Amino acid sequence: MHFNLPQLIQSLGYFGVWGIIFAESGLLIGFFLPGDSLLFTAGFVASQNLLNIWVLIFGAFVCAVLGDNVGYATGHKFGRKLFQKGDSWLFQKKHLQKTQNFYDKHGRKTIVLARFVPIVRTFAPIVAGIGAMHYRTFMSFNLVGGFIWTFGITLLGFFLGQSLPAEQVDKYLLPIIGLIIIVSLIPSIIHLIQERRSK
Repeated sequence: MHFNLPQLIQSLGYFGVWGIIFAESGLLIGFFLPGDSLLFTAGFVASQNLLNIWVLIFGAFVCAVLGDNVGYATGHKFGRKLFQKGDSWLFQKKHLQKTQNFYDKHGRKTIVLARFVPIVRTFAPIVAGIGAMHYRTFMSFNLVGGFIWTFGITLLGFFLGQSLPAEQVDKYLLPIIGLIIIVSLIPSIIHLIQERRSK
């Protein structure tokens, strides 16, 4: 069976892409979703005139910002209970602790930097809510981080797609996307290896 990733993105449509970005940004269950590779691939697909790049990016930006707001509200309201919650398949306290350590190291910039770090991206707004970061400060960093992440990665895919000759797009698309997925998963893989070694 031939796997056609551009066709899959086109089938998901704008709302499918936006929904995944929202879930990864703001829902606890979204930590495993591939936001970086999805945005890059969607941008690549848009370069082939299958999606409108500006509609795609604007919607992704809005959903990323809204998702972080949901995460912040979750942390603000249920934060302490989350640290007391037992581990499950969908939730593990180690992700919160890892994000807290990241936050302790980078401070408020974490809200921007975390956009580019899988897992931490999902839990950063929650930790900000737990730490009672002033909402206006959180929102400022949230807007900056969401803008750089969605516009930067999606346009990277878009311009790369436009730079390739039309007849070579199929030849290079899957290897490039595969590389993006691998790169975005490296931090998580390293974390898992370290976890196993420590046990």
